[in-house]
Amino acid sequence: MINSSQKHPKISVIIPAYNSEKTITHTINSVLNQSFTDLELIVINDGSQDSTLDIVKQIQDPRIQIFSYSNAGGNVSRNRGLNLAVGEFVSFLDADDIWTPDKLESQLKALQENLTAKVAYSWTDYIDANGEFVISGKRINFNGDVYESLLVSNFLENGSNPLIHRTALITLGGFDESLAAAQDWDMWLRLASKFNFVCVPSVQILYRISTNSVSSNLVRQEKSCLQLLERAYQERPSALKQTWNRSIANLYKYLTCKALQKPLNRQKGLTAAKFLWKYFLYDSSRFQNINFSSKLLLKIAIILILPTLLHSFTKQRELKSQKTEILLNNWVAEKKPESKNEYPGAFTISR
Repeated sequence: MINSSQKHPKISVIIPAYNSEKTITHTINSVLNQSFTDLELIVINDGSQDSTLDIVKQIQDPRIQIFSYSNAGGNVSRNRGLNLAVGEFVSFLDADDIWTPDKLESQLKALQENLTAKVAYSWTDYIDANGEFVISGKRINFNGDVYESLLVSNFLENGSNPLIHRTALITLGGFDESLAAAQDWDMWLRLASKFNFVCVPSVQILYRISTNSVSSNLVRQEKSCLQLLERAYQERPSALKQTWNRSIANLYKYLTCKALQKPLNRQKGLTAAKFLWKYFLYDSSRFQNINFSSKLLLKIAIILILPTLLHSFTKQRELKSQKTEILLNNWVAEKKPESKNEYPGAFTISR
């Protein structure tokens, strides 16, 4: 463990890390290079089996603290970090995401200028495995009581976004460790039910898109999101009539697009088709959005049909090649003269 030289830092940054050797250095550097420097960086090594721990140990900065545990998942790791944090404010950062250098300074300033707010958030852009820009995130600027807006859509988009008063997180008991997915959205909703939010209208989070998503993860995410939405609407029943269908439609729109991210395969195509149908059912403006839905449906059809055609074409070529080889072997065997030292027809053609 590397002990922090600061007893009472203003901000505690918590990074849960599991097998993050490819990205952890860039992530940590984006924290250490912040224009706001009065911080502690708590890295929770969640039972990594690769060189994550060794890489972090090599980074020399007195603000870093490293704690290693057996693997327990992101929720438990965030709560472990929260229990260790001493800063007045807390921000979480996934081990493959990156912050712009002014992220903490801008969000802290927003909270200091809006004393009724306990959560400051910024905008997100998406990058690939090489750190290259992929797509822009949402550009939503909601302030104050954002609960009903957050029910309709998780406009914070990820768990690496907000800066939060630590007392607010402690009051709520931290992250829900029973949820298998969508833990960040659940936490933002619980915060929004009690406290005001303030937006920093600037891109300050670079979220790295993973290429390892599989349909089983998406189904798990669907289940968790439905669970948290039902619980959230019980918290404020008055919002149910106005926004329930919009919330569910947006959820399935998001899941459909998520299923259509690379790498693509037939199983993800089938999952996307199921999600698209549910999106169509709950979307009250389904006919106004028919062009969008049609584009998604076309992409799904290509994913489902094209691999089958390619497989069929490849299989036909293989069969044709095998038949040609058999005929050629038979022809050569018939034409080859017999030898005293060879059996009749003992001749093959190597591939």
